[in-house]
Amino acid sequence: MAGDMPRAIVNIGGISNISALPSIDDIEHGAAITGFDCGPGNMLLDAWCQRHLGRPFDEDGAWAACGQVIPSLLDKALSDPYFERGIPKSTGREYFSEKWLDSLLSSFSQLAPQDVARTLSQVSAHGITDAIKRFFPQARSLYICGGGVFNLTLMRDIANSAQDRLTLSTSALGIDPMQVEAAAFAWLAFAFLSGTPGNLPAVTGARGPRTLGAYYPA
Repeated sequence: MAGDMPRAIVNIGGISNISALPSIDDIEHGAAITGFDCGPGNMLLDAWCQRHLGRPFDEDGAWAACGQVIPSLLDKALSDPYFERGIPKSTGREYFSEKWLDSLLSSFSQLAPQDVARTLSQVSAHGITDAIKRFFPQARSLYICGGGVFNLTLMRDIANSAQDRLTLSTSALGIDPMQVEAAAFAWLAFAFLSGTPGNLPAVTGARGPRTLGAYYPA
């Protein structure tokens, strides 16, 4: 997925993460490919939707679209220390959990559920775009994959906060947004079988290149 322009591949599952791909010319001159977790993707939105609507997710982001952003809640969420940490970094459900959300909401009262949903969409969007502005500001485009690509409200929020950066689905690159992860694991299997290192130390913090995985014949 490298190209003539620096681009970020953004995977939005429960957690959002970025693969930062410099241009081919920059890579040839020593620029490193990096990657890291940004923060919550769909997980807080899904948990909130399940709690209030009894549904596993907010289809198309339609419920959140009915709400209004709560600036003070957004600011408090984005003040979490995780967003300020340097890279490489990773996170998961053990951190951005419903307990984290309840703690966030504990100092607020009488909030409309749809307003909280709208604000959580902004938390996910800013977690992504603020990280790109801080750690990969040269990115000229964002290509989104994972389940979050179907949340139209979240996609609009990302596009708006990405400023002048083009924001599209990875389908624009010829890869279905729900098949990018599968393609990555297929490549990892190929890398193992061919003895090719499957990690990037700049992403994982490892001491050097490593062949990943194991083979267990039937």
